[in-house]
Amino acid sequence: MPSFTKDVIKRAFIDLLDQKPLHQITVKMIVEECGINRNSFYYHFQDIPALIEEIIMDHLDRFIQKYPTIDSAETALNAAADFTMENRRAMLHIYQSANRDIYERYLWKECEYIVSAYGKTFSFTSDISEEDRRIIMHFYKCECFGLVIDWLNRRMEPDIHREISRLCELHHGMIEEMICRAGEK
Repeated sequence: MPSFTKDVIKRAFIDLLDQKPLHQITVKMIVEECGINRNSFYYHFQDIPALIEEIIMDHLDRFIQKYPTIDSAETALNAAADFTMENRRAMLHIYQSANRDIYERYLWKECEYIVSAYGKTFSFTSDISEEDRRIIMHFYKCECFGLVIDWLNRRMEPDIHREISRLCELHHGMIEEMICRAGEK
């Protein structure tokens, strides 16, 4: 159940994260920004990494609600990139911190959802083994993850939407070809 205090803490943290790197942010700074006491923070969150994880997982839940089905990999990848760009500095500060693993776990889950939801639009024939289907989907999940990680490593500098569009053009028909080859074995 959403809580007003939790939402205020999350917003204050994101505001602070937009201003400074994660390692410079303390619980004291967050509660001062919110106008609450430390006990209120600790009532809702064990620590700052738990706060980060909840913020990121909230986004994943909103993403899944907004895109219950995905008929285009390009649409899904662009939507994921949009959230990251809306919170560019905060996301870079998390990604470049000791808590990077939290962001990577979120990204992995988001890529898994994107590929899984998009994979439902393809007709995997009964001639394809479950292992081949899993391998194909895993390949695309890794590709999605790698694309975003590389973009983050380049400090989100290139136009990711242009790259996604071009990648999708180059990939057109590739998954169908993989499915066809898997059925030929």
